Amino acid sequence: MNGLVNWMEKYVLPTAAKIGSEKHLVALRDAFISMMPATMAGAVATLLNAFMRDFPNTYIGEGNKITAFFEPVIGINGLVWTGTLAIMAVIFAASFGYNLAKAYEVDPLSGAIVSLVAFIMGIPQTATTALELPEKISKEAVNIITSAGAEVAVKDGVQTINTAGWGFFPFSKYMGATSLFTAIIFGFVSVLIFAFLMKKNIIIKMPDSVPPAVSKAFAAIIPGAVALYVSGIIYFVFEKFVGMPLIDWITETIQKPLLGLSQGYGAVFIIVLLVHVLWFFGLHGTNIMGPVLQSVYGVAMVENSNAFQQGQAIPYKWVAGSFEAFVWPGGAGVTLILLVTILIFSKRADYKTVGKLGIGPGLFNINEPVMFGLPVVLNPMFGIPFVLAPIATATIAYFATVAGLVKPVVVNVIWVMPTMLSGFLATGGDWRAIVLTLVNLVVAFIIWAPFVIAANKTEIID
Repeated sequence: MNGLVNWMEKYVLPTAAKIGSEKHLVALRDAFISMMPATMAGAVATLLNAFMRDFPNTYIGEGNKITAFFEPVIGINGLVWTGTLAIMAVIFAASFGYNLAKAYEVDPLSGAIVSLVAFIMGIPQTATTALELPEKISKEAVNIITSAGAEVAVKDGVQTINTAGWGFFPFSKYMGATSLFTAIIFGFVSVLIFAFLMKKNIIIKMPDSVPPAVSKAFAAIIPGAVALYVSGIIYFVFEKFVGMPLIDWITETIQKPLLGLSQGYGAVFIIVLLVHVLWFFGLHGTNIMGPVLQSVYGVAMVENSNAFQQGQAIPYKWVAGSFEAFVWPGGAGVTLILLVTILIFSKRADYKTVGKLGIGPGLFNINEPVMFGLPVVLNPMFGIPFVLAPIATATIAYFATVAGLVKPVVVNVIWVMPTMLSGFLATGGDWRAIVLTLVNLVVAFIIWAPFVIAANKTEIID
């Protein structure tokens, strides 16, 4: 074990540390974190509507008194959802632009505006629809319809009204998580161009007597305009040559395949393994893997939440919230159970002291006291169970969810939610989630206990 630790410290740790501090990935991670006020508000709205509307309608029936009583609150929750999870890509575009510009040490607010505009300009503003008529209509009716801008076509003796609209954004198709990858790509493109020109001082300079806010605004004109024109040219040329909007192409050829790959057990296994290997070496594995967890599994999370809110079929079995709810209850490594086994089996005074101090925070998934106080970090005795326990819980939870033994996670629950409640609320109130959590905790206990008992025989080194 010591040899493996030494090898990883020499060859793996430096690379992981560089990745964790890479400014583009840090900006991407911070962009998701910055959206927490909106995402959590949307999650609360979705959860409340589950208990006020969905459960009563399912188990009592339509038109029940509970849903009728809460109808005003349900309406307010719908408005909150509309302004949060339903427009996740729009919010992210601004957040990402801000954090990326901040990383390049240029005006963050201008970066947010550039990124947001670069995303919005790529959203198609037209829509077409065809309505087949059950009976033929008169020539007078045809004239009225065509004068209004629609077209009446006849094929195989059947009349069809074809109409198109312009000047609106298809809300449900482009504003939500389905367009998140486009927001990421054009956030990078537009803000990197903006930052490059700002750094090269290709700006409009104002006299020192001009107020700073005005000076900043004028300085951003040229870099912002160039960045947005480059983005516009990319959108325009792509659609001309490929024949479809770039935002649709990105969704179909990049985002959907990645989300499909994320649903496999292999992807879940690798994520859990990397998170905990990094944590073992004292690096915040959850944060380092945050860009992957949020840009892939986070997209799936929002898609599930939106589908649940709208009463549609849940598209994804495994999402970002699945890790929090079932894989590492009590913190990375299922360290809540480590604390329990210490309090039961440990004969070491130092371990028992940490166990007593850490059990309170551990109930709320805060495990830094045990990670660095015991410590678990770089502790050869606890390295194996620290990695093995969450792999076991991930395996059980993944196959239980895929098999339909428990509902998929549909609500983004705050990470400090106590273990037993987290899975129940995250699945929209599925009682079987509590059973799954209990099973995982028992399995983690079985894994941790032998190592805690074995640690009784190790000497305390002063």
